[in-house]
Amino acid sequence: MREYIRRARDRILGSRQATIDTIEPGSIVVAPRKPIDLHDEAAITEVLDLAARIGAVLLDSGTGAIDTADQVQFVAGIYGLDDVDVDVTFNRVLICARRGSTLPPITAVRTVHYRSMDFTRLAEIDRLVRRIRSRAITSASAHRIVDVIVAAPHPYSYRTATLAWGVLAYGVVIYLAAGWIVGLIAFFTSMAIVAVNRKLHRIGTPLFFQQVAGGFIAVIPAALTYQILSGTDFSILPGQVIAAGIVVLLSGLSLVGAVQDAITGAPVTGSARFTEVLVMTGGILVGVGIAVKFVSLVGIELPALSEIARFAPSELVPRIVGGAIASGAFAMASYAERRALPAALGAGALGAGVQGGLSLVVTSPLLTYAGAAILVGLIGGLAARAALTPPLVIAIAGITPMLPGMAIYRGMNGLLNGEAGRGGVEMLSAFAIGCALAAGVTLGEFIARRLRRPQLPQALRTVRHLRRP
Repeated sequence: MREYIRRARDRILGSRQATIDTIEPGSIVVAPRKPIDLHDEAAITEVLDLAARIGAVLLDSGTGAIDTADQVQFVAGIYGLDDVDVDVTFNRVLICARRGSTLPPITAVRTVHYRSMDFTRLAEIDRLVRRIRSRAITSASAHRIVDVIVAAPHPYSYRTATLAWGVLAYGVVIYLAAGWIVGLIAFFTSMAIVAVNRKLHRIGTPLFFQQVAGGFIAVIPAALTYQILSGTDFSILPGQVIAAGIVVLLSGLSLVGAVQDAITGAPVTGSARFTEVLVMTGGILVGVGIAVKFVSLVGIELPALSEIARFAPSELVPRIVGGAIASGAFAMASYAERRALPAALGAGALGAGVQGGLSLVVTSPLLTYAGAAILVGLIGGLAARAALTPPLVIAIAGITPMLPGMAIYRGMNGLLNGEAGRGGVEMLSAFAIGCALAAGVTLGEFIARRLRRPQLPQALRTVRHLRRP
């Protein structure tokens, strides 16, 4: 009965927050567990290893270095280890506990060998930290829960996830105001990209070459369909199909985490993540470039890209619908929990609508993308609390349809056709848009964390005090 009252009270009073929202400097005053004996090396090692394992899962899921370090330190502090140093880098979590001037420190290290997009795992770890904080479960029990979380299969099958990637590409095509034929081609092309890259990953192919293969596959169906339909009433723009494929390949990269690390004081990790993003994007460009040259050798010349037409008011509704579809599909493709899908749909619709609306009155594309990303980060952070979902899930899903796939393709097209000036400008524009999206989301999340709940009426505060278990 008390548990039921507690859950109902939390639901009414709006105490659903991501764990990172409640972590503040000095928040651990008295540990809920008994203080650890500094001579008990086994107990200290168990706590440090637990904190490092939690940090490794967070880092693996794309969480920023500073947020990861805060949560690692928070978990250690809950179990009575306040005097700890935490160092989070690109692929390593290190935590060291000092035991005074007479005892040697104890250190635990965890390495992240690869990054996986499993947002359910991230949400489960978030809930585990919440349970550690509120119920003070033992470190041994927490270790067993982490074992279950890490070993658990994905909540959806690979077929469902592959289908979701195809729906993501179809949503991007709607966002670009293209026709249904382009959408179908992008749908099947993206599923082929994901299926091939999954096979390449299983045999240990480096990610760069997986991106090259994905970029190559993105071009071939578009070029063949363009050649078949040229001269008919169903002619298409292959660049829109290729742009959708590029967005699918870009959506798994940790651009948000890279910018967040650079902004929040982790320049080394931010630089490493930026390098990874640039190398993986370079792989896409290499694959697309090879494919364009290949189809030209067999007599298929892709049309030159004209200047980008100004966004029309009549395209606002399709853009909102496409953004919602793409964001929801990305959340499902990344194995987000079902409770997070409505929030992801809303974030995608919000971002696409705000970006489209601002583009009607603002001439600078960077301002429109940054403004949309700030709202996605803010509203997404608040909505994530209601859905008991880490804000990172909603933030990344919300900006996915706005990733600069078309700008990257236009830049590559210019570079391949001897227009280095135009191509370079487009590439810089794509890079700037990506940074604006990531920085905007980071700022929005920061604002969401600083928002405080309004003061409750005196009567409601009294009820809350009386019913507190």
